[in-house]
Amino acid sequence: MRLIPFLTRRRGGKAWHWTDIVTWGWLAAGLVVIFGPALWLLLSSFKTPAQLAEFPPSILPYASQTALIETRSGPKQLPLFTVDLPEGGTAVMAELNRIGIMANMVHPETPEQVIKVNINARTPLREIAFSTDNYTKPLKEFDFGRYLWNSVFVTVAATLITLITNSMAAFALSKYEFRGRNSVMLIIVATLMIPLSVNLVPLYSVVSSLGLLNNLWGVILPTVATPTGVFMLRQYMLTIPDELLEAARMDKASEWQIYWRIVLPLTAPALAVLAIFSVVWRWNDFLWPLIVLSRKELFTLQVGLNTFAGELNVQWQFILAMTVVSIIPVLIVFIFLQRFITAGIAGTGLK
Repeated sequence: MRLIPFLTRRRGGKAWHWTDIVTWGWLAAGLVVIFGPALWLLLSSFKTPAQLAEFPPSILPYASQTALIETRSGPKQLPLFTVDLPEGGTAVMAELNRIGIMANMVHPETPEQVIKVNINARTPLREIAFSTDNYTKPLKEFDFGRYLWNSVFVTVAATLITLITNSMAAFALSKYEFRGRNSVMLIIVATLMIPLSVNLVPLYSVVSSLGLLNNLWGVILPTVATPTGVFMLRQYMLTIPDELLEAARMDKASEWQIYWRIVLPLTAPALAVLAIFSVVWRWNDFLWPLIVLSRKELFTLQVGLNTFAGELNVQWQFILAMTVVSIIPVLIVFIFLQRFITAGIAGTGLK
């Protein structure tokens, strides 16, 4: 089916039906609600601090036009404004300084003549411009590249270990018959009801006794065993016929070979879904890395973003820019693995 005819077709044929209007309005509202905040975040990440503080806010990033004006202290780049003149009409003038609600303005052609103008009688001359310093300055001056690498290492290592450990547990709980199997599974699922704040103190004590404080492995290891992953993979592995495994055992295949060569390839859709969940969990984790890590060079991306929020000053331009950077890896992972989501979730029986 062609995309354009599908999107533009109407219930009433060539004429508009009232259901067509309702449908298009509903879809447009949903599009704004879903993608509006992301678009606002992207555009705001290119704004200057002064523009971020403006009210009412503007959608597009702008920069003030300037002109090189010869002043008493030497040539300076001064912002330009369109000034409403008392005798009528407008003129383009540059601002020397501002005192309260009055600003000292000069004509670019005659900078020696200073005119006092009420700030309400002028409009800044601006043009669309993207402040790329919001991205380059944190990476160069604030060691944000190190934070980005730490987050990549923690996310990749934790995801790989999570896939291996959870798939092993799911394989045992789905394909082996032993006493207490259902009870073990019930206990694993019951841990979902325990809030993270309850586990923080014992987890910190264990990590501290193992000497993993201020170590990225102290962030990785306590989070690799997830009850959600075990449950999801077990439900998917239950759909694999036991006869397939019995045939492999008759061909002298070891249990490891059955797990690695048969079960894991057949469980690829569910593994892809768990990988997406794991990447999102680890990449966006803030509380646990904040507790374990105190050395600045070990900060992950989310903890590093917190360094821009001081007690008296919040550098929103850097926070917004680095938030956009932090979204990109998760988006890339989702794009490559999204085709497995429907098959993986449908196979696990989740609703």
